[in-house]
Amino acid sequence: MTQIAEAKILIIATDGFEQVELTQPRDKLREAGATVHVASPDGTAIRGWDQTDWGQEAPAELKIADARVEDYDALVLPGGQINPDKLRLEPEAVKLVRDFFDAGKVLAAICHGPWLLVEADVLRGREATSFPSIRTDLKNAGAIVHDKEVVTDKGIITSRNPDDIPAFVAKIIEEVQEGRHERSAA
Repeated sequence: MTQIAEAKILIIATDGFEQVELTQPRDKLREAGATVHVASPDGTAIRGWDQTDWGQEAPAELKIADARVEDYDALVLPGGQINPDKLRLEPEAVKLVRDFFDAGKVLAAICHGPWLLVEADVLRGREATSFPSIRTDLKNAGAIVHDKEVVTDKGIITSRNPDDIPAFVAKIIEEVQEGRHERSAA
């Protein structure tokens, strides 16, 4: 078991992440005592999308390709329509998601973020939720889809939208503190 104050959490994103879906989990997890790093495709700052227009930049501490699963307890995938659609075309991002899954580490995706879980083929037979427009994609990937603020299946956490962030962050903390999650292959 890892106490949240001792946990290291990685967030991966690129330009077009939904502003609050990166900044609120990052800040709330840091307030809880976790070390949180943001990784982007090239290791530089990325720009958010704030509802209807470009938002603020978020600094990145490293490149996605340089992130090592063994250095972290959890991986967080913010949504926004643009961000995960671009990241699922990045082989390093998809491989990292799969590697976290294979290691039994916590995977948390909100809004459109579960697109990366679909691309990494880790949802087959698992319960999940997402933004309504991609639920068919989750079903086609073999997920059992629900319309709830947060759904957890053996350390895989999914949520629907920014309104669900408090429950999403609380569940990340809970699952990290539970430790490694034994999973069968998806």
